[in-house]
Amino acid sequence: MVGRKTAQIAIHIKVQHEPDSMSTSHVILGDGIAGSSAAETIRESDADADITVVTEEGEALYNRILIKEFAKGKLPEAPVSIHEPGWYDERDIDLQLNTHVTGVDTDAKEVHTYDSGTIEYDKLLIATGGTPVQLPVENGDAEGIHQFWTFPDAREIRENAADAETGVVVGAGLLGIDLAAICGAQGVDAKYLMRGNRWWRYALSLDGAEIIHDALEDIGVEPVFESGLDHFEVDEGGHVESVVDSNGEAHPADFVGIAVGLDYNTEFLQGSAVEFEDGIFTDEHMRTNVEDIYAAGDITRYHDVILDDRTQNGAWGSAKEQGVTAGKNMAADEPTATFRYVPSYSITHFDFPFLSFGHPTIGDDHAERKYSDSEWRRLTFKDGKLVGGVLIGDLSQQSTFKKIIRQERPVGDQTDLLLEEDVDLDSLAAPAAE
Repeated sequence: MVGRKTAQIAIHIKVQHEPDSMSTSHVILGDGIAGSSAAETIRESDADADITVVTEEGEALYNRILIKEFAKGKLPEAPVSIHEPGWYDERDIDLQLNTHVTGVDTDAKEVHTYDSGTIEYDKLLIATGGTPVQLPVENGDAEGIHQFWTFPDAREIRENAADAETGVVVGAGLLGIDLAAICGAQGVDAKYLMRGNRWWRYALSLDGAEIIHDALEDIGVEPVFESGLDHFEVDEGGHVESVVDSNGEAHPADFVGIAVGLDYNTEFLQGSAVEFEDGIFTDEHMRTNVEDIYAAGDITRYHDVILDDRTQNGAWGSAKEQGVTAGKNMAADEPTATFRYVPSYSITHFDFPFLSFGHPTIGDDHAERKYSDSEWRRLTFKDGKLVGGVLIGDLSQQSTFKKIIRQERPVGDQTDLLLEEDVDLDSLAAPAAE
């Protein structure tokens, strides 16, 4: 991942080869699923294109969805890796690992790196993702405190959690619950600090969240509500030994997981013409405001043609589709592809399934129903149209709800039908004209 502040820089970097004067030079910053999908798409569209993928990480693309299962001790390393270096060689893609980008000159069309010189481009894709937010609290850099984003993070977490007896997780969101599940799977007696009265309070009501709370307790993780982080206490060796919360209570912990958001890796764009603020602005074709520069993945604040508004999403499937869209448009003279996609995110840590779809944290209205102790549904609406939701226990209607979102149906006044266990599309108002 380009721009990761803590990454180590390798001494040996493959020398950038000279592109064919007749071929288009595509440079991709980031080898996550967005960058890799773009590279593959460009190669499929243009056999002669010169493609360079630059990443600050030390290994090729791996599955960020599966690293949580690896950290839980449920998977060996092998299934987590997606692309070996040979994958890039077979497609004549120049993969440059351990390469730190320091700047982009949009006038000269150059990417500047820390120790491997300048890389020229005709078209540039920025897919550099983010870096976990570092909390500025006392002893925040102590040993035993982990943030969960990369495969190296997962390796350290797995090793530490396996030896830990007590733990604390901070961050009541989708990444935080992964850390809580890791504690449960590794037998760590853990507390889960939440600032509000429930987990993921921006998307779940208390009725839905209570299902998650009970499931956490079943795996040995205790939710602690209305409680944030104040500081850490460490032993003489500099290892964390307790977490002091915002109420002054100390929780013993020799393992700590922190997941409180991302800082997007845009520092190398300072002084450039690319427009960004908490992410890079793009249109529906993944184009930035600068000609021949694109962006994809969770770093983008893209124009969502369904919402007709700017939004951001970090789901794996969304990043992949954005990479494909960017790749198609980079390989063409004019935009040929539009990103029109309904994202989803699933959690598989418990005995019941969990899935969010669309944009469940936005909207001006909602409807929900609890069907059993482990089945619950919440739908969110904006201007009368379905824009997102959360399903717990029964995921059978997810395709129907995604279809309703794509069709932009005016269904906000038909919540009784939408909350039926089986939704009949034919009984709803007709979709808006395409």
